Order: sequence, then structure tokens, then C-alpha cells
Amino acid sequence: MSSQSEGRPSEARSRLLNTATRLFYAEGIHVVGIDRIVAEAQVTRATLYRHFPGKEDLVLAYLTEVDRAMRGQADEAVAAELPAADTIRALSESIAQGIQSPGFRGCAFLNAAAEYPDPESPVHKAVLAHRQWFLETVTELLAKIQETGAEPAARHFVMMRDGAMAAGCLFDPVLICETFLRGVERLLQVYAVTDYSGPAGA
Repeated sequence: MSSQSEGRPSEARSRLLNTATRLFYAEGIHVVGIDRIVAEAQVTRATLYRHFPGKEDLVLAYLTEVDRAMRGQADEAVAAELPAADTIRALSESIAQGIQSPGFRGCAFLNAAAEYPDPESPVHKAVLAHRQWFLETVTELLAKIQETGAEPAARHFVMMRDGAMAAGCLFDPVLICETFLRGVERLLQVYAVTDYSGPAGA
């Protein structure tokens, strides 16, 4: 009996988070109310508030899950122990696959930033923390090719990734991904043979 009752809150939390993740990503955060999440997760409001004291807590948990998934993709690419350039290619392919997946609606973090523009908002800060991690991850990979210009080149990569994520839900995702991957390849070619200082150097 006690093990069942201990298991129920975890199951309910998972249902709430899975439901919120699906709705927040597909429809937007502000437009989805607590009552809708409670109804579709088939829990009571009391259960929701036991796990997430407010909607903002649920939004932060949603972004944490997306962040964890993206870190997993990056870790998987790095774990293959390929040369750094091939690791970046693998990471880029993973991004392209996500853009072409059913129900793709852009970058969850850029979408959240648009809904929470206040720099002091915990949600906005979570977005910036995720983006800083991603920039640092790409910078570290590029620094293994050559240290000079690693950060400007990483910023260029992130800019291309952001553009592909934004355009991927508006235009033909296959064409967008082809353009993105060609851009990454060109970036790697230029970066490997020049003193890279940014997009103008390409």
C-alpha cells in the first residue's frame, strides 16, 4: 500500500509534465492554462500544486526537460569520440533531424524567451543559461580544431542554428536543413584554415 501511494505522486508528476510539455511546445506557454493541463493530465488541481506550486514552476520544469534532452544529444555526439569537426557535424545532423520531425515548432527556448522577455524572469534566465551552455559546448569543440577564433566561430554556428530552427517551421524543413548543413560545412572549412574572426571572415 505505501509503495503504491509513494509511486502515485511520481506518476502524476510525470503526466503533468508530459502534458505541459506537449501543450506548451505546440501551442505556446501563456495561451495554455492550468485548467487545461489538469484536465488533460487527468489529475486534480491539488495534485498539480503539490508538485508545482505555480505555473512558472511547471514552465521551468518543462524547460529543464528540454534542456536535458538537448544535453543528451550533445553528450551522445561527443561520446562517439570522433574528430572535433565530425562531432560538430553529428551535432548538426541531430539538429537537422529535429527540425524535420513531426510537430516541430521551432526552438523551445527561443519561443519561451519571446513569451518571457523580462531579463529578471526565472524563465528568461533559464533560457539564457541553456544558450550559454550550448555556446560553450560548441566553443570547446571548435577549440579542439584550433583555439584561435573558437568563440566567434561558435557564435556563428549558434546563429545559423537559430536561423534554421526559426525557419524550419515556416518553410520547407528539408531545404532549410540542407542550407544549414551546407553552412556548417563551409564554416568548418573556413575556420580550419583561417584566423577566424566571425561571419565576415567567411
